[in-house]
Amino acid sequence: MTTRRAGLLLPMFSVPANQGIGDLGQKTIRMIDYIAEAGYKIWQILPLQRMGISHSPYQTLSCFAGDPIYINIDRLSEIGLLTQSSIVNCNKFKDYVNYDEVRQFKEVYFKKAFRAFKKNFEQFKEEFDQFTEEAFWLKDWCIYAEFKSLYNNVAWTDWEEEYRNYPIDRSNIDLKDHEDGLFYHAFLQFMFYRQLDEVSAYAASKGILLMNDMPFYVDFDSADVWMDRAQFLLKDDGYPEYVAGSAPDRKDPSGQKWDRPIYNFKAQAMDGYQFWKNRVLWLSRNYQILRIDHFRAFEKYWRIAPNAKEAKQGKWIQGPGKALLEVLKETCPTMEWVAEDLGNTSEEIVLFEEQFEIPGMKVLLDRLDAKSLKQPIPRKIVLYTSTYDLPTAEEAYSGCDGNKRISLRRFFKNRGYNVRSFHDMLCQFALDSQADTVILPIQDVCGYKGQARINVALTVDADNWTWKLKDFKTFPKEIEKSKEWIIRSKRKEQKAS
Repeated sequence: MTTRRAGLLLPMFSVPANQGIGDLGQKTIRMIDYIAEAGYKIWQILPLQRMGISHSPYQTLSCFAGDPIYINIDRLSEIGLLTQSSIVNCNKFKDYVNYDEVRQFKEVYFKKAFRAFKKNFEQFKEEFDQFTEEAFWLKDWCIYAEFKSLYNNVAWTDWEEEYRNYPIDRSNIDLKDHEDGLFYHAFLQFMFYRQLDEVSAYAASKGILLMNDMPFYVDFDSADVWMDRAQFLLKDDGYPEYVAGSAPDRKDPSGQKWDRPIYNFKAQAMDGYQFWKNRVLWLSRNYQILRIDHFRAFEKYWRIAPNAKEAKQGKWIQGPGKALLEVLKETCPTMEWVAEDLGNTSEEIVLFEEQFEIPGMKVLLDRLDAKSLKQPIPRKIVLYTSTYDLPTAEEAYSGCDGNKRISLRRFFKNRGYNVRSFHDMLCQFALDSQADTVILPIQDVCGYKGQARINVALTVDADNWTWKLKDFKTFPKEIEKSKEWIIRSKRKEQKAS
């Protein structure tokens, strides 16, 4: 990354919409117009893979399958699968997503559209066949999704033996008995990616790069683990031999223990890391920038026994290192990468980033005091004001005591930021920094407080991952205001008059 750019962090689910959740419809196209007009070059949207029960975009049932909840119903009517007059709205002006309600609402329309799709299949056959040929993962996903629906969405380890062990012994189940269900799941993926391809193409036409995340680990209850167990260190009963986590550090003295299995890196190296190649190749279909979540695991990862009571009982294990990074870079040579390297890092990680030209991250809320803010900000990083796991800028500022607020205001005023709102000062300070790329969460651009927080890390809370913008009435003015900041910081090319 050599040019100065600005990006906007806004999850897809937070975009205003008529059907209960931001989706791949016309209002997302409208959002792209606002983003482009203001001079942002990057839109970070968070993963869109099929979410699990937590509704977290980072806890998913597949590396590849899109979540049908993002399929826009109106666009199904545009291609003749529904009648527009039959479509009603769902939670149109709510400022939160009720995932269960939206899924139930959309499922009725999906079933109707599927019946029409089957009746008019010849109209879509060529495009559908091309998609199924490209989507190498589709058959496995459809089998997993069909079996999971038969068992009321419980984890695959709780299925009956012939279903649980189908990838090992396929002789006990005749898939012809599930033909319609498998076709339905393929139909949903076809429609999801048909709409995502159109949205990503429109973003490209507006000069917007779509940025997404590639978590280092995958979830245990996923099609990836169930269907391809040799990629992971699992016991004979299918359960993980070890699980991943993070080691205790200054910010998190207890460490973390995750329900994610450890990779069998020896086996993966033998086949040239094909699993990883498949992941990045598929993501490159729609995204130009990938942020690798938990980048530090390339060098060393924290391995924990499943029966360990605490994360601190884990052990550092040597990671796949440069060999895997080389594969990723060679597989997608035009992909831009970002390293999520916050927290417990090392000199080796810094060397990896330098060698492979992968910028790391800095977050201003992590240095929210005058002394820390005076520290130089490197050029080759991606700078955020805050992230989806942190408070908004205004929420963090309101939590400071009086003396700290005075100190922060004095710091910014001495640097020429005389605006009243703290979030305006922080955003302008970030954009004016030396960092090549600056990404602003929309909450910080607009000055929203705690009710707009996306996620409280390490908590299981019904409000996590649910915040959304109600409509297009308020925030466009704030995005328009940020255009001035972007121009002044030389992150937007001005057209000659």
